[in-house]
Amino acid sequence: MKKRLFTPGPTPVPENVMLRMAEPIVHHRNPEFREILERVHRNLAYLFQTTSPVVLLSASGTGGMEASITGCFRRGDKVITVNGGKFGERWGKLVRTFTGNCVEETVEWGRAVQPERIVELLKEHPDVRGVCLTHSETSTGTATDIRAISGLVHEHSDALVLVDGITAVGAHEFRFDDWGVDICITGSQKGLMMPPGLALVAISERARDIVRQNDAPCFYLSLAKALDSHEANDTPFTPAITLVIGLDESLEMIRREGVENAWLRHERLAAACRRGAEALGMELFSDAPSFAVTTVRLPEGVDWNAFNTSLKYNNGITVAAGQESYKGKIFRISHLGYYDELDMLTVIGGVERALKEIGHPFETGAGVAAVQQAFLEA
Repeated sequence: MKKRLFTPGPTPVPENVMLRMAEPIVHHRNPEFREILERVHRNLAYLFQTTSPVVLLSASGTGGMEASITGCFRRGDKVITVNGGKFGERWGKLVRTFTGNCVEETVEWGRAVQPERIVELLKEHPDVRGVCLTHSETSTGTATDIRAISGLVHEHSDALVLVDGITAVGAHEFRFDDWGVDICITGSQKGLMMPPGLALVAISERARDIVRQNDAPCFYLSLAKALDSHEANDTPFTPAITLVIGLDESLEMIRREGVENAWLRHERLAAACRRGAEALGMELFSDAPSFAVTTVRLPEGVDWNAFNTSLKYNNGITVAAGQESYKGKIFRISHLGYYDELDMLTVIGGVERALKEIGHPFETGAGVAAVQQAFLEA
């Protein structure tokens, strides 16, 4: 049985990317690798829509988040975070660990923080040094309006805007320079169609000045070191060479498609997947759905373990479960990265088969028909 991965990280890796990574290893200090790294840096800037450097760390996306906190803030600095899921919660944990001064705004799972609430927090805390946001909250499938919030943060404060774009970059419209974002992080195993192991961090001029003046303890995950090496198309430490070579190929794929076309493709796939799920009587979980992952509530009476077992072992499809108190109540279907229209027909078809196998009543073919109709209308 062919295995099909529909999780929001890791996501499927294209065959041509895997073949590039299977080539003989090269040395990371020779001209051949520096040529690759120069192209990677150039294409990362295109992906993030920035003229600022995008540095590469051999770490997961969380490593990029940690590097951003330790690079931009000192002990005692006050930072606002938004906790609307597991990854917004992670911003708060990092801030409490490294600055000890976190103003955490808690939002109900499946809801997006409203821009006006961020303005209220800035007025309540005029000494805040940063605002940490999650563009696409993977645990809930919820998108945040980064463009609006970033503008308001700069209008009402001198705080830095830090964005977890780990499941958003490549899937959602994102314009680092135009929106005034100071830090944005993504990970290789998401919209970049790669295995895990690389964190990519875009750093604005204002943030670069702060990073270079910051004396907070940091060594391996140092943005200052990464910035210095970036100027020479180099890395401060031995990088994940094979992953960088694969990243070169995946970024070239995005460049050929066009990043705006990639954004539109994700929007179409998300809309069709949502239509298919609703046609099967399932309710969407988020009030601001992400284009990276569709999160739906399990129908009443459907047992998650039975459904997931059928989906995975009888149909070869892996989706993501709910987390924390929503475990067994919701599940998440990814359309992030290397997916196309037929993939959405496949996953909704698999969901139909699994629901039938466990005896849940619905009109056979309703979900697939809704997906097909969505694409035909688009």
